[in-house]
Amino acid sequence: MHTEPRRSDPSWLSPLPEWIGETVVVDLAGPFLCIGRLAAVDMGFLTMTDADFHDLRDSNATRESYVIDSRRVGVRRNRSKVLIKLSEVVAVTKFEDVD
Repeated sequence: MHTEPRRSDPSWLSPLPEWIGETVVVDLAGPFLCIGRLAAVDMGFLTMTDADFHDLRDSNATRESYVIDSRRVGVRRNRSKVLIKLSEVVAVTKFEDVD
């Protein structure tokens, strides 16, 4: 399930508190994505812990192949905690829902 932000309507955030403690994939604007444990959600930021914040320009992998490979090998933790601006979020998916 993807949750797409509508900046004028914060109701898109409503399912996210139920996902706190879950590992999620956050697709961001531009060449970035983050995979990690969702720790908190507020009106300005997602807080992720034990996260892999990845710049797709650093590899030949596509967004999809990187996430699928992460399902196979596990999250490549490179941040103990990261704050993500909600205005940069394109989609949020539970890691377990990635095929």
